[in-house]
Amino acid sequence: MNLLQSSSQFPTVRFLHLHPSSPTPLRTRSLPVRSSLLPFTNQNAKYHRELEAAVDVVERACRICVDVKKSLFSSEGRIVEKNDNTPVTVADFGVQALVSLELSKVFPSIPLVAEEDSDFVRSNNLVDSVVSVVTDKASSSDKPLTNTDVLEAIDRGGKSAIVYGTRPATYWVLDPIDGTKGFLKGSEALYVVGLALVVEGDIVLGVMGCPNWQEASSYNSTTDVQGSESVPSRSGIIMVAHVGCGTWARQLSDLMGVSAKAPNVWTRCFVDGCHLVPKARFCISDSQTWESGPLSAFFSATSDADGVSDKEVLLLPTCCGSLCKYLMVASGRASVFILRARAQTIIKAWDHAVGIICVHEAGGKVTDWKGSELDLAADPVERRILLPSMGVLVTNGTIHKQILEMISSTS
Repeated sequence: MNLLQSSSQFPTVRFLHLHPSSPTPLRTRSLPVRSSLLPFTNQNAKYHRELEAAVDVVERACRICVDVKKSLFSSEGRIVEKNDNTPVTVADFGVQALVSLELSKVFPSIPLVAEEDSDFVRSNNLVDSVVSVVTDKASSSDKPLTNTDVLEAIDRGGKSAIVYGTRPATYWVLDPIDGTKGFLKGSEALYVVGLALVVEGDIVLGVMGCPNWQEASSYNSTTDVQGSESVPSRSGIIMVAHVGCGTWARQLSDLMGVSAKAPNVWTRCFVDGCHLVPKARFCISDSQTWESGPLSAFFSATSDADGVSDKEVLLLPTCCGSLCKYLMVASGRASVFILRARAQTIIKAWDHAVGIICVHEAGGKVTDWKGSELDLAADPVERRILLPSMGVLVTNGTIHKQILEMISSTS
């Protein structure tokens, strides 16, 4: 494992990023942050205020996820099914309602594009449950939240909530829980709360919260301000990106009631340094196989990190949802995420928007399989659908062109 390097005038911070699906740590650089919510100043970040609000609400949304997940497997926990057979819980709707409510208080003129609508909540008698989890995490107000408040907040991001037209638009994009299957599997499978801001057609900031991202951290102060302390393995990470300011991550605030101290230390995230395709670490969609992808013409795949042969590449064990894979690439745990576009599958904006800026600002690249950037305005009316040519390719940037050429030669 590589130690993080930091200036001698600051405490030395070491992150040993351990996860079953990764043989290597995040490529990061430490930056202590004493009081600010973000690792950079508002002078350097045009959308500093929006990003602060996004970080705050995503952290609270992650707490909803953790609280609901605790009850999922008890006799009182409820697991329901969407019409498309994707498992979903009260957490999905609670997160969307919370994010919608909180952002509308601070930025009432900025609309929201999100996954859910309230019809499902109403028809499955889940209104009271959703209102309960939102009320617990919402900021204080002079009057208590009503059922109508929460249902309207959900629908603010739902289908047909607003018509954008063909002009460049400004709006939030939210995936309340990316990887709901992983949410239901237990602590092993990752899931993400993802929020991005699009301004005049460009993604300018993004926040991803992953409550069950595993970390083991050790803090040793060279200045001996607080002596030296060891913090046990903790769960949860929040990743932020702002155009021109890089991608950064830190531990989520105390989600599990653990009393151990964890300084508010941000670390700069970078994609990995792999420059040869055969040495890359790959992620693919949970619903697709390596054999169905274009690179299977060149390599077989194995998930055995210690047994990769000359004609194989390393395929990381699947983690549910697309944003989890973007997080893996942006953090340096994976080199490539490749997704095939299929005629029967609609690619949604919220499954990619926040991941795109996190990977870009970490030094990576995201395009379709023909090398064009993903067009957020491909759906000119509602901004909910992406239409990438053939598929989506997410890489560390260094091997992007090589993989595009391989895809082109097999298509």
